[in-house]
Amino acid sequence: MSKLDVLTPQNSQLIFIDHQPQMAFGVQSIDRQTLKNNTVALAKAGKIFAIPTIITTVETQSFSGHTYPELLDVVPDAPLLERTSMNSWDDQKVRDALAKGAAEGRKKIVVSGLWTEVCNLTFALSCMADTDYEIYMVADASGGTSADAHKYAMDRMVQAGVIPVTWQQVLLEWQRDWARKTTYDAVIGLVQEHSGAYGMGVDYAFTMVHKGASRTHHHGQTLAPQGAV
Repeated sequence: MSKLDVLTPQNSQLIFIDHQPQMAFGVQSIDRQTLKNNTVALAKAGKIFAIPTIITTVETQSFSGHTYPELLDVVPDAPLLERTSMNSWDDQKVRDALAKGAAEGRKKIVVSGLWTEVCNLTFALSCMADTDYEIYMVADASGGTSADAHKYAMDRMVQAGVIPVTWQQVLLEWQRDWARKTTYDAVIGLVQEHSGAYGMGVDYAFTMVHKGASRTHHHGQTLAPQGAV
């Protein structure tokens, strides 16, 4: 496997690291509602393409709190791998879970986590030091305690060989071809819900250009304009 190989549903797996309230409280590098939107969108992308998904947690009861309900709702059957170390790679459960996917050819590890400069960075460096896995760090579904903390952690990881990506980039790389109709509708639905201006543009094109039906069902009246008196 090479870094020149694009992400596919067959060569990828997902890990979400510590998306918990106390960790999110400290994030200053990205708007926290945007962070949650992007994280949940990435999880939904993984579900569309049946990507094996791991969720790790740290000190849930004593410090960090419970994983975002919106994330758990997307993957309700995913085990929560609780640990004490800031570095997920230190926990054997995490290594075993990733090894299971890697044995199936899933050596491209897509990572979303908090905080970029601690949990993401130490996991990425340790994982690459011990294996031949490739790390794809989802920059806009991760957050640091400051803009500099996030930026320089990303820079350090890139220097070490981590590939920086965004959640929508991952989604579209997995889709690859709009002729793949089995996932087309779900991908478009995800874009409409989570992709901001892109999703709004899709809604506009469907309804105004192609004259398709709106994806909502408004039952109230539409009142005609009245001129000024």
